[in-house]
Amino acid sequence: MSALTAKAVVYNRVPRVTADFWLIKLMAVTMGETAADYLNVQIGLGLTATSLIMSAILAVALVWQFAQKKYVPAAYWLSVVLISIVGTLITDNLVDNFHVPLMDTTIAFSIALALTFMLWFLTERTLSIHSISTGRREAFYWLAILFTFALGTAAGDLVAEKFALGYLATGVLFGMIIISLAIGYFFLGLDPILGFWLVYILTRPLGASFGDLMSQPAQYGGLALGTIITSALFLAAIVTIVAFMSVRHEGEEPAEIDEDGKLAKASRGERFMVAEEER
Repeated sequence: MSALTAKAVVYNRVPRVTADFWLIKLMAVTMGETAADYLNVQIGLGLTATSLIMSAILAVALVWQFAQKKYVPAAYWLSVVLISIVGTLITDNLVDNFHVPLMDTTIAFSIALALTFMLWFLTERTLSIHSISTGRREAFYWLAILFTFALGTAAGDLVAEKFALGYLATGVLFGMIIISLAIGYFFLGLDPILGFWLVYILTRPLGASFGDLMSQPAQYGGLALGTIITSALFLAAIVTIVAFMSVRHEGEEPAEIDEDGKLAKASRGERFMVAEEER
């Protein structure tokens, strides 16, 4: 004889890290680079207008994302694409409009990211991406992501432009660093939280380098596909994968239990009632 009982479950608001996660993240940052260039240069909005418009759209997307109490692919990845554009524009504004050297912006965003992690840990006692189950933790998560994009943009431009390695060599360099981190994680015991955030930062200059390689004119070392075609190709790929994730519910997971054996405190509205069979 069996009966159905209801059990409260708190879901993680961000996706489980899978191969699809890294694939779509890489495409999102690539599109962020080319889309920012398209709006700023090709349409001629300029950095200031483009930054204001995209920041406003990002704010709307984040309101939608924060309204979700579990991972919803469309809301989450729309926010990632937009925050990649805004992160790029923040660095571009500092460098082009305020003439802050790339080395200084790289150092400044490194410090800002480190402070974000410190405050996050002091407040929540964890930096796990598997326990983003409250609004406060999610706020720290998105702030960290914003700084990773700004930092990745600064570091990538520093290597590609200041050190004059070019788009392809820069992409290969960051790709090799990511591979070394993956080896460290799978075979040498690299801390998973540290490894995740390092790779998250480095995929930004990796994607941006290949985005520039595809979109920039041949005289600048690019393949001359243009920002419109490059952005459209990656947008189509992102939409396809997000639709697949939505149908398959891929990436959803219950929130991780903290080290003290408890879930992060969640309100009744942040919990889901699921049916559980009892025998």
